[in-house]
Amino acid sequence: MKRMNKVLILGAGRSSSALINYLLREGEVHNWTIAVADRDISAASSAVGESVTGMALELDINDPVERRKTIGSADIVVSLLPAFFHNIVASDCLELNKHLITASYVSSEMHDLAEKARSKGLVFMGEMGLDPGIDHMSAMEKIDEIKESGGTIHSFRSYTGGLVAPESDDNPWHYKFTWNPRNVVLAGMGTAQYLKEGRYKYIPYHRLFSRKKEVEIQGLGKYEMYPNRDSLLYRYAYKIEDIPTIVRGTLRHLGFCEAWDVFVKLGLTDDSYPIVNSEHLTYKELVESYLREEDQENSLFDRIASFTGLHPDSDALKKIEWTGLFSNEKIDLPNATPAQILEKLLLEKWKLQPHDKDMIIMQHEFVYTLNGKKEELVSTMTLKGENANNTAMSKLVGLPVAIFVSLMLKGVDFRTDETRPVIREVYQPVLRELEKHGVVFQEKIRELV
Repeated sequence: MKRMNKVLILGAGRSSSALINYLLREGEVHNWTIAVADRDISAASSAVGESVTGMALELDINDPVERRKTIGSADIVVSLLPAFFHNIVASDCLELNKHLITASYVSSEMHDLAEKARSKGLVFMGEMGLDPGIDHMSAMEKIDEIKESGGTIHSFRSYTGGLVAPESDDNPWHYKFTWNPRNVVLAGMGTAQYLKEGRYKYIPYHRLFSRKKEVEIQGLGKYEMYPNRDSLLYRYAYKIEDIPTIVRGTLRHLGFCEAWDVFVKLGLTDDSYPIVNSEHLTYKELVESYLREEDQENSLFDRIASFTGLHPDSDALKKIEWTGLFSNEKIDLPNATPAQILEKLLLEKWKLQPHDKDMIIMQHEFVYTLNGKKEELVSTMTLKGENANNTAMSKLVGLPVAIFVSLMLKGVDFRTDETRPVIREVYQPVLRELEKHGVVFQEKIRELV
């Protein structure tokens, strides 16, 4: 690969700080130029700070002339934009012969563009964040070790949660926003698909949170897990096509899913239509609009209990009441969808305070046969953030991308047929560098009868 020294980072949002800071530090050592572009120039300027190697740019990604001009000035483009922008960025990178790295899931459209990019000698690498990203790399390291030792893998389960650290856990949901709030509100949309003991399992969205499962996290106790949308795809990505059991899921504290399911049943996670006159409604009036008129002689709380099948004294309904959903506060958000209204309601309630710490949990569970013995390997990683600005989420989403880009700039040739970090040549150097930043997995192996 030709010598490169110019990086363009698109987006200076909440997950960008660790990535930008890492590349700025490396840039000062190696004389790289790190440009950060955002529609909010103040956000880009704040991200760059006083770094002599950084450059803040104002960019409207919907302006094709400015976008192409900006992309054309870089060697490597990192997109931290919402996933629906990746295709237009990728198309420009393909035409302008620029490498592209993202932390987002690889869509079918992105996969097709990546194939075209490979034919031009370009690296288009997606799913290089936390989940997806570190989960792939850490899982593949164990999968390759087991297979190369002659083992046969029967089951793979993988769970990740972006949570609040125990010392900052001060609300009944045991949760705060550490990631894009919109993504949290819309999480789980679609149908979850996975394999269990050779049988295909499907859970449609309206039943997802009532089908949560308790799991034991090594050293931390019980949490609950709901399955991610598509675990089946990763049989092929991980080259374990014949595995009988594979499931990837999201972790939450006990009780979260039952309460969240109330929002789902009411219809408040729907993002497909606007509420008429939403700015003039109160949250209580919004909830009333979803319930039967025949039951109006009962209190709103009792009607919600009846509607959801929950006891009026249930912890789930206490969590809902705590959010202010039954209050007479005005929504004050025009032409808003139910999901946008719910996001606004939760933003203040679940906001990280300046001193708050978040916590990431990731756990892989493998069952395999090796040397005639059936064994279980549990591999667990936890990491806490420093405060509301330097979060574990930002660190673990941004650092894998930053490390990968840094290695490319130093001359490592990552050209591959893969669009995910699932081969040793990619995952090994990234994982070794992550270990220096506290990303370490604790492993426990036990023999199964």
